[in-house]
Amino acid sequence: MTSIGIIGAGQIGGAIARQLARLGIEATISNSRGPATLRELAEQLGPTIKAGTREEAAAKDLVFVAVPWPKLPAALADLPHFGGRIVVDTNNPLQKAPLPPIDIGNQASSAIFARMVPGARVVKAFNHHAFWNLTADPDKEGGQRILFYAGDDQAAKAEVAALIERLGFFGADMGDIETGSRLFQPPGAALAGPNLVKMELRA
Repeated sequence: MTSIGIIGAGQIGGAIARQLARLGIEATISNSRGPATLRELAEQLGPTIKAGTREEAAAKDLVFVAVPWPKLPAALADLPHFGGRIVVDTNNPLQKAPLPPIDIGNQASSAIFARMVPGARVVKAFNHHAFWNLTADPDKEGGQRILFYAGDDQAAKAEVAALIERLGFFGADMGDIETGSRLFQPPGAALAGPNLVKMELRA
């Protein structure tokens, strides 16, 4: 079974951990301050979510990174080569208002992120919803909340898509990092933010 780590225990990292815990999926969650500061959260989430170090979370087969953009370099510094393991980029080049948006030029943010995680197979996902939508029931009004994802490695995308489906969301493959991820990359992308739902067609 694929092991899961989460680097970042804020709103997005916490929402992902809650969804995993809901189905009894094991994961190790970490932050910059050490596992002792996460024990209360882990106890609230249940026995399948363990507090760990950044290095322990990064050593898993599939690693979510959910860290404010300005803190990414420090959060990922000095980690070992990822060796082909999957890293899910949930991050966006944003900072809290009233600070201005972060200028990354005409780049896909995940292309920048990929350079911080050498050896990783990067998939962009879990980034375009507000955290309360990620925490909420994936079923909505008779349909499934849609989660977009993009990546250059088809096998990595398939694993992330399988997890998205297992959690109850509907995964929509948007293609590669350079073109596909831009469609749902905040700020300003057309598909960034809307809480879209896939409905079943009825005769």
